[in-house]
Amino acid sequence: MKNKFLLLMAIAILFLLPSCSRHVKRARPAPNWVKNAVIYEVNIRQYTPEGTFDAFVEHLPRLQQMGIKILWIMPVQPIGETNRKGTLGSYYSIKDYYAINPEFGTLDDFRALVKNAHELGMYVIVDWVANHSAFDCPLASEHPEWYRHAQDGSFISPYDWTDVIAFDYSNLHLRKYMTEAMKWWLKETSIDGFRCDVAGLIPVDFWEDTRKALDSIKPVFMLAEADTAALMFNAFNAGYNWGLLDRMILIYQGKIKANQILAFIKKYPDSYPQGSFKMNFTSNHDINSWTDTEQELFGEADLTMAVLTATVPGMPLVYSGQEEPADKRLRFFDKDTIQFNNYSNQEFYRCLLELKKRNPALWHGGNHDRIIPVQSSDSIHALVFMRENKNNKILVVLNLSDQPLTLTITDKKAEGKYNEIFLNTSVNISRTEPLELQPWGYRVLEK
Repeated sequence: MKNKFLLLMAIAILFLLPSCSRHVKRARPAPNWVKNAVIYEVNIRQYTPEGTFDAFVEHLPRLQQMGIKILWIMPVQPIGETNRKGTLGSYYSIKDYYAINPEFGTLDDFRALVKNAHELGMYVIVDWVANHSAFDCPLASEHPEWYRHAQDGSFISPYDWTDVIAFDYSNLHLRKYMTEAMKWWLKETSIDGFRCDVAGLIPVDFWEDTRKALDSIKPVFMLAEADTAALMFNAFNAGYNWGLLDRMILIYQGKIKANQILAFIKKYPDSYPQGSFKMNFTSNHDINSWTDTEQELFGEADLTMAVLTATVPGMPLVYSGQEEPADKRLRFFDKDTIQFNNYSNQEFYRCLLELKKRNPALWHGGNHDRIIPVQSSDSIHALVFMRENKNNKILVVLNLSDQPLTLTITDKKAEGKYNEIFLNTSVNISRTEPLELQPWGYRVLEK
């Protein structure tokens, strides 16, 4: 009898183990509205000649029509003056966690921005700088024990960021302060979440505790400036896809081939807990100011790479000005207004991002977050893949070379009639009909 009982227990455990394993691998769920969202990073200082919340609000209808659903606003708090860099300083040198940078407007102006975005069906997250503060943040004099110190007792600046000093998260009072400040912004301004600066430098358990506290107020979307799976279980919904950016640059430089980037894309959904995802991008404020513009990085392949970021698993990002396109590196510490004139790429983005919004095959955060490789006559220069969700199908064909390409799709599963989204024309895919692609050409087909 005892042996029979032990046998039954063993069988029960074997049945339970896979279920427990699947449970552990699932991430904390994002709000439902996130699943088909495209994110847009807003550089308030440089967006308009005025550099204010009020001036930016005028762009909201245009961005909504372009397919943007989430606005990520770079830090909105006052900027430190001690050891300030440039004339205006870094957004990421926070002087007061409970105030608005007067250069941008007032707290009521910010609330009005959020309200206008919500009325257009958009959501707003703000950039949160939890790792460090400005030297002249009152916390540095009131609570010096909340900061890291060198052996001589001086404050420590992370890296070469000499305008800020690093917090010490072994201090429980600091943790409580930072969580309460984030809760205050959530309640007082009706924002919908946070993009968290250098999130990987802060203990995971702080973020997990804070996420619970924020979700107790309203379900939030949390984006980490990190690419660490441990942050994605109970703290964040999304992280940075630096690996994809690196490989897109290598492709343009001719250092890797299409089949190598395909191998990477096939693997990376498994690097995150199920339900979380990566944010894909060709630019952001760091890349634009400190590395290169998208044209410098990708030349005539810039839109091809944008197509890739919007059609592989994950959430695509558009940075301020990419719809123009952004053809200059914006100064980071000084006024350097984006020159909006013709919005030359806006229709391209509208077509691409509306597809992301309407077609469940491209949604993120679910069980369908992976690509289906499609065989073709050239796997060295062409990247061909499908995304599927039930009856929804997207076929993506990219020429990742600077030479014209005649390509035949040799995979039976891709055959059929599609609509080419950019040309709005019918296309028949078969193993006998070749496709012609220009250098760095792209075709996005919807079925």
